[in-house]
Formats: sequence, structure tokens, C-alpha cells
Amino acid sequence: MQHDGINPALGEALTARGYDTLTSVQAAVVEDQARGRDLVVSAKTGSGKTVAFGLAMAEQLIEGEKAPWSREPLALVIAPTRELALQVSKELQWLYDGAGARVVTCVGGMDPMKERRALQGGAHIVVGTPGRLRDHLERGALDLSALRVAVLDEADEMLDMGFREELEEILDATPDTRRTLLFSATMPRPIVAMAKRYQTDALRIETIGEREAHADIAYQAVAVSPTDIEHSVVNLLRLHEAETAILFCATREAVRRLHASLTERGFGAVALSGEHSQNERNNALQALRDRRARVLVATDVAARGIDLPSVTLVIHVELPRDAEALQHRSGRTGRAGRKGVAVLIVPFRRRRAVESMLRNARIEAEWIEPPTPEQVREKDRERLLETLAAPVDADDEDRALAQTIMERMEPLAIAEALVRTLRTELPAPEDVLAAGVREERDAGPRAGFEGSTWFRINAGRRHNADPRWLLPLICRYGHVGRNDIGAIRVAQNESYFEVTPRATPGFVKALRRAVIAPEDDGLVIEQAPPREAEAAARPIGGRGPKPGGPKRKPR
Repeated sequence: MQHDGINPALGEALTARGYDTLTSVQAAVVEDQARGRDLVVSAKTGSGKTVAFGLAMAEQLIEGEKAPWSREPLALVIAPTRELALQVSKELQWLYDGAGARVVTCVGGMDPMKERRALQGGAHIVVGTPGRLRDHLERGALDLSALRVAVLDEADEMLDMGFREELEEILDATPDTRRTLLFSATMPRPIVAMAKRYQTDALRIETIGEREAHADIAYQAVAVSPTDIEHSVVNLLRLHEAETAILFCATREAVRRLHASLTERGFGAVALSGEHSQNERNNALQALRDRRARVLVATDVAARGIDLPSVTLVIHVELPRDAEALQHRSGRTGRAGRKGVAVLIVPFRRRRAVESMLRNARIEAEWIEPPTPEQVREKDRERLLETLAAPVDADDEDRALAQTIMERMEPLAIAEALVRTLRTELPAPEDVLAAGVREERDAGPRAGFEGSTWFRINAGRRHNADPRWLLPLICRYGHVGRNDIGAIRVAQNESYFEVTPRATPGFVKALRRAVIAPEDDGLVIEQAPPREAEAAARPIGGRGPKPGGPKRKPR
């Protein structure tokens, strides 16, 4: 590839790799205005940014068409995780192979003695993780006195992971004359502060527009009862049957619990959290690359820096803490031009907060119902027909076996056996609260509810309350079955529901002993005063319950 801003040695490497055009970020860093300057680059993962900073730092690394002999490194690339550092190292090796540049990788989980020997042998480019680089620096194995250019890849993630101290110690050990390239998908305040401290007259390159940042990701949000979260996850996995899916949880315990549940159901799932060793992490990622597993259950930190191009589905099983975390998580899909889907599982009491988060992130999400078993089965039928209609490259042995089967079985029997065989490999979808439960619960009096007791809960229309969400919540805290709950009336600030006479004593006792879960903080369920109970008991079409209940609202 010939380009005025690209060194010929690197141009030949790009041509050999099949490059005929540059991505937007690659083109931006080799323009005349960017040459020799410190850069702050906003580019999403999968946009070709590794090649971009490889091209950008060539001016400091190559003299003529070759890298000069040097014992001390001339370029340093810092990445947040071992996986990303290894990936960056491989990219730079083929890019700089023709220029004769030597690349050394220093990451956690590898033999530090081998790394020190490699550094002693001389390196033009060192790629590493913050912790291991600082370790080599403090032991005197890494000499940064001759450094000409430093690159911080996914700087925002490194700060999120708590590497500020390591990054500052490493950069403070480099010459003031070095060039600093800072790549970050988002630009929070800590990144801006670091840029001001370690860069001079930096050029800001923005290749992520508000729309482009999410162009390849379709966002969806599913409002559910907390008791239906896991069932909704199962049905979403089954509905999409993604090549690779990542499920994000907030804690190690949640990862452990969800991974065990999915594995028990028959999903090919692996887990990543802070409690897993580097060896376990490597095995999990390899299982995903080999297609032995298709679902990764992970915490935010454990999934940092993971690059799996096959990811087409991200499910936020537990909500991200803010809009930046949402984008980081969702960015694991929709990479390098591929389409992806990101789904937020939203407990109904958190809907307003999620809507605000989406607005702040300028993300348009489609609010959908949890997939039903019938929707999953219909999608299975479509996929089965597509699979059977696809061309088959059969050999003689396959044809002979097919002929034998045709001679022994009727066509309909063969088709039935094939369908049965394919379906047994798929985990069964789960029942979720039916979409029509509102109408059912608002219907007229039901048998067995004569003399029922009315209760109220401090969640109403202004909290996006809905019978579909309230019913499992009531059953969970009251230790009753769904058939023990009659009509559910949703008012502005609270909702009212009736309990059968048979179940009422136990329901009251269960409420007294109930411990409110953190996700339901502020919830209050209590017996409705007579006047409000009378209003709630009126049939639909009459005057509904008066908003005279408590003004307390869920926090």
C-alpha cells in the first residue's frame, strides 16, 4: 500500500496483509497535522486502532526503512489485560517485520525470567500490562531512558481497573521528550487529567460520532420482575442462539450462580471473574475461540480487554453502574463492522433510572417483552428449516448412509427423527409471566376470593408498576402461590391486591419476617386500610382506588 504518510516498509506489510484502504482512525493518525505530535484518540475497539498507533509511531522508530539497533526500547505500548497485550504484540510483529523491529511482550501470567532475558537482548518495541511493566522497571530489567514514544491503549479501562499508580510510575520514568499517544474509547475526567499531565499540545482525534459509536449495536431493554431475570436470560440466549454471547454480572457470586444455572440447563458456558486464575482464564477464552463454549458469564473487570470477534450478543444481566460502563460492556459486540445486539435486563423498579442512563449516553433502546417459549420455538423452527435448506457437501460415505436410512425408514419418520435429534441438543426455554396477566388480574371476582383481604404496595404507575412485575414480587415476599393472589389494581402512587382468606394468615406472617433484598430497597407491603380496600374491590368500570395511600415511594 502506498500512502504519503506511511513508511514504505510498513506499506509493504499492509499490502501483504491484504490492506487496500485505511480505516478512519488509521487515516487520521498519518495525516500531516498529526505527524510528530502527541495524540488523544477516541476510537472504538475493532476500528483498527492497533495498526493505527503502529503507523503513527513509525516516525520515531524507523530510520530510512529499518529500525536502528538499540538495546533500550524506543517504543512502549501499555494495554490493560494480558489478552489485549498479546494481541497488540502480534499485530505489531507483522507490521514491523519488514523494518526489522524486535517486539518483546511483558505480561502477567508469563515467566518473568524469560521476559527479562528478552529485554536484555534488546527490543525496539515493548508491549505489556501495567503491573508487569512496573515490576520490570523497579527491578532494573526495563530501561526507559531512550524511549521515543509511549502508547496507552484503552487508557480508560486501565484507569477503571485501578492502574493509575502504575501508569504514572512508568510514564515518570520516560524522557520528557517522548511522544505520547493516548487511545481511549471514552474520555472521562481522569483521562483528560492524565492527558494534561503527560502530553504537550496534544491533537485530539475523534473518530466516534454520537451515532457511529452505537451504529453496529442494536440496543434493547427488557423490563422484568426480579424473580424472572434468570428465566429471561435463558430465553434471550435461546431466541438469539448467538455465535458467542457475553453475560455481564456485577459480582463474583452472581457470576458463579448464573454460570452454574446455565451449565445445569445444558448451555455451553464458561465464567470469568476475579476469583479465576490466569490459567482458568486462558482455558475459558480458548473454549470460546474453539466453539466448545458459546456463552461467557463475566464481571466488568474480568472482561476488560477481551477481543472476541464472534460476539454478537451482550446481555446486561445486572445493570452497569453508569453510561460509560454500559458502553464498555456493550462494545464487546458490534466490532469491526459486524452487527451486534446489547440487551439490558431491567427490574421494573429501575426502569426510570435506566431510561435516564440511556438518554445520557444518547442511546436509543427498544423496550421489548421477555421472549416467550413459543417465540423461542418459532425461532428454532426457522433456524431448523434454514439449516436443512443449506447446501450440503456430502462425500460417498455420507451418501451411502443416507441411502440406507431411506431404504429402512419412511420420509416422514426420517424427518421426525431429525427434528427430535436436533431439539434434544437445545436447552428448554423458560416460562415467564404472560403478557396478558394484566387483563387476567384485572378481571372480575374469582372463585375462592370471597372475603379476601386487600393489601397495598408502595409502587404505582409513577414507578412503572405493572401486574406482570408485581405478582412474582408479592409471591416471593409473601410465600404464597400465584393462584392465591386475585385482582391487582395499579393506582398512581401505589397498587392494591387481594389475597385469598386461606392464604392471608401465612401471608401476613411472611411479611413480618421478610428481609427486603437490595434491589427492592424501600419496598413496603402492608394491609390496606378499610376505605382503600373497599375502593380497590370495586369492579373494573367503577371508581378505582383513590390515591389516598402512603406517599412513600421506592428509593
